[in-house]
Order: sequence, then structure tokens, then C-alpha cells
Amino acid sequence: MISAEISIIPIGTGNTSLSSYVAAAVDALDKTGIKYQLSGMGTQIETNDPQELFKAIEAAHEAVFAKGADRVSTSVKIDDRRDKVRSLADKVLSVEKKL
Repeated sequence: MISAEISIIPIGTGNTSLSSYVAAAVDALDKTGIKYQLSGMGTQIETNDPQELFKAIEAAHEAVFAKGADRVSTSVKIDDRRDKVRSLADKVLSVEKKL
């Protein structure tokens, strides 16, 4: 299972509010059908297919340009574990059991 966290930041928008750009990126993820979870600091994605992951990231990145941003900075963190299938929820549960 591949887990990834993305953070997409439009630059030079002239406004401190970025929620409309985030909404455009999330809408693009919705259209890909990939499983994701939005948080206040980024969006977590999970899939078994690396190509699906990168296509979803590209779609979200391009959606921010389509919303009107002239420059976009996208950060991606990927955890690709192949010895066992572990969802994002499994990872959280594993830590919670140890608390």
C-alpha cells in the first residue's frame, strides 16, 4: 500500500485565504476516484497503484493552476510499504495501541 501526503500552495494570489484553491485540488482528487483524507495541513492519499497516485497528484496540482494561480508549490511525502498492506487508518491504530 502506498500512502502519500501532499500540500499544494498557490503563490502570488494576492490573498491570504487559500481555501478556494484547496477546494479545487480536492475536487480534482474526487474526480480521480483515489482514496484521500483532507486535513488542516495537507491531504493524505492511499492507493496500491503508483501510477494512480502520481496521476492524482498531477490532477490536484494542475487544478490549482486552472483556478488562476500563476505559481504553485507542491510538496509530496510518500511511504511505499510492500511487505504488508497497511492503510492510513492501520498506521494510526498501531500507534494508538501503544499509548
